[in-house]
Amino acid sequence: MPFAIWPSQRISAAIAAGTIRMEVAPDHDQVQPASLDLRLGSRAYRLPASFLPGPGRTVAERLVDLATHEVDLTTPTVLERNCVHIIPLMEGLALPKGIDARANPKSSSGRLDLFVRVITDYGTTFDDVPEGYQGPLYAEVVPRSFAVIAQAGARLAQIRFREAVAGDRSTSRIVPVSVDLDPEGKPGGIIGYRARRHAGLVDLSRVGALPRSDYWEPITATAGRRELILDPDEFYILASAEAVVVGAEEAAEMVAYDTSVGELRAHYAGYLDCGFGLAEAGGSGSRVVLEVRSHDVPFLLEHGQRVATLVYEPMSERPERLYGADAGSNYQGQGLKLSKHFM
Repeated sequence: MPFAIWPSQRISAAIAAGTIRMEVAPDHDQVQPASLDLRLGSRAYRLPASFLPGPGRTVAERLVDLATHEVDLTTPTVLERNCVHIIPLMEGLALPKGIDARANPKSSSGRLDLFVRVITDYGTTFDDVPEGYQGPLYAEVVPRSFAVIAQAGARLAQIRFREAVAGDRSTSRIVPVSVDLDPEGKPGGIIGYRARRHAGLVDLSRVGALPRSDYWEPITATAGRRELILDPDEFYILASAEAVVVGAEEAAEMVAYDTSVGELRAHYAGYLDCGFGLAEAGGSGSRVVLEVRSHDVPFLLEHGQRVATLVYEPMSERPERLYGADAGSNYQGQGLKLSKHFM
């Protein structure tokens, strides 16, 4: 069945109506043009492995069996690399019939190599919230490249709401995305960054405070060659060759893993809201930042090679404001850009 995505005003109305339940009042900038940021709650549970609760079981019931210990997030707390944490979120849902939702990591989470997925009670898949779901939401958080300092209220994931629409209103379209490995015209010839294996903590509450050289190794292309060999399980930040535009009445999602373009994951944080890259919202020339990890074997990337896919979907109506139309948008008009935490 065709569907359309809720804009900011519909999300705000759902909060007021109790369709979106909140433990505390929403942050002033929590509602985005086509999505809602989700906030970490006051405690986290350390687990030996990831899991899905499955039919007939709640997340809380599985935590009783699986959690090794509880972590207090009311104060800044370290989440260690490659450790699985399940964190109840401040938001829960009481969706009516005909409404479902899908979650995704926020852009900054992806660029920090934070593996973030949302889980529901009785869930059989990550990030998908079924039509009419009534219950709490949980985030699975696994820091990969850097240990992080987190606290209750941190926003690592976001969620979109979709409603079924009558007739054939759906205008979904698919656009391929290729990688930019051309050093021409780039400062220092830098075409990307690779996460350093041994780096300090990243405090998620500090913006523009960390020296990038302590955490990232710049990558320059070999003279006369526009290509890059990805080492298995190393984490890279690259940029798209194309400037991407998301219109005022559509939203886009990057397909995170597509084996048809190689054994690599090319995007961890996939949502682009209405107005990304749009000139009227200050985004002319915006590139998509690609969070890339090769699997199993070294993989040769060439300039202009397709690495991901953007799926565009219609909004139910134009949002009250567009992405980038205020000072709170960190990645409008971007080129190759690390997360907002780095200088």
